[in-house]
Amino acid sequence: MKTIRISLADQVLELNEDAKTIGCYRISTSKNGPGEKYGSFCTPRGRHIIRAKIGAEAPVNAVFVKRRPTGEIYDADLGGRFPGRDWMLTRLLWLSGCEPGLNRLGDVDTMRRYIYIHGSPDSTVMGQPGSIGCIRMRNADLLELFDLVELGTPVEITEAGA
Repeated sequence: MKTIRISLADQVLELNEDAKTIGCYRISTSKNGPGEKYGSFCTPRGRHIIRAKIGAEAPVNAVFVKRRPTGEIYDADLGGRFPGRDWMLTRLLWLSGCEPGLNRLGDVDTMRRYIYIHGSPDSTVMGQPGSIGCIRMRNADLLELFDLVELGTPVEITEAGA
């Protein structure tokens, strides 16, 4: 069985199968740190699952807004024209919390907060916090991960290091 472990301390996403690491990727989580409250722009902790896989047929660097491709393809020129935009590129893995009161239901619901694992511009720094809640990945890494996981794959987000 495949599982994902995200370490906020290490800024790493590990893909495991039968307790063996089969992929390890540098990521970027929230610049506001960990937290579950709606409107906090923090990365939620605890047990989650992949609820939806979005963008399977989209080209690399396809821009998504509200889970839909805009028709734009990210490049440096587009990034320069919209410097403050939070870029969600290539694919989205939409997370849903599994722990009522911590990351599910009410004002702590991960899915209702629209927390994704998503692609980012190549210029985005990985290995340090920088997002507004989501888990950012390099596009090539996300493409690999997207193809290796299924709906319902468990995702553990922890503050602990390796």
